Amino acid sequence: MGRLVRIPQRTNDDLPIAGLEDVLGPGLARNEGAVPEADNYMERIAKYIPGEVLAFFIFINAILEQAVRTGGKGATMAGIPVTTVAQGALVLCLVLTPLFVCYVREEGDAWITNAFVSTLAFPFWAYVLGAVAFDDHWDGNLAAILLATFTVLSGLIAPRARRRKRSEKKASAPARPDRPHLDLVEPRPA
Repeated sequence: MGRLVRIPQRTNDDLPIAGLEDVLGPGLARNEGAVPEADNYMERIAKYIPGEVLAFFIFINAILEQAVRTGGKGATMAGIPVTTVAQGALVLCLVLTPLFVCYVREEGDAWITNAFVSTLAFPFWAYVLGAVAFDDHWDGNLAAILLATFTVLSGLIAPRARRRKRSEKKASAPARPDRPHLDLVEPRPA
């Protein structure tokens, strides 16, 4: 299992009966060294969580939360209100999410889809984790409902299989073997 959602592979067009790859089982219908299959619903849900960026955000948010506890609502850091710093950290992590997904991508990953959904997921997770930026509007029950709803719906977002290019279709078509030509009549001078 990779870190990102995989692009589904098209069915094997070389098989005489379409859809036979599901019946034959692994290894019989397609090459063993092929790209891994697409992720299922539960795997997509897990892979859309921006875990590494959330870990960074939790660390920053803990520092900001401590500053608010000791200094109250009017706390400042280097003359800047802590809530402004918290909103800046939220925006920074929102920008870092697609950049991180782009950085860890591998061949066969649907990284654009993953970056889009993970970036959408980040504010929901930040809200649930009690981001200082949301202190004035935080409600635990609403946070649970929003995250559960987003999580269930995010698993429905699946990348589409790539279309095969014409050159790939021609290359995968079986070539007609060269056969010796039979000359039944001797060539005559003209």
